[in-house]
Amino acid sequence: MRVGRNLEIRPLGGGLGCLGMILLSILASVVLTVVLNLLL
Repeated sequence: MRVGRNLEIRPLGGGLGCLGMILLSILASVVLTVVLNLLL
């Protein structure tokens, strides 16, 4: 992902790391939803 003229932001670990972060965030949101439902 390019930002500006000569600054480029690359995800940690390349494409695999980016995919891992997406999967981790989905998993975290599911776990948080389940925990909140158990508490309420």
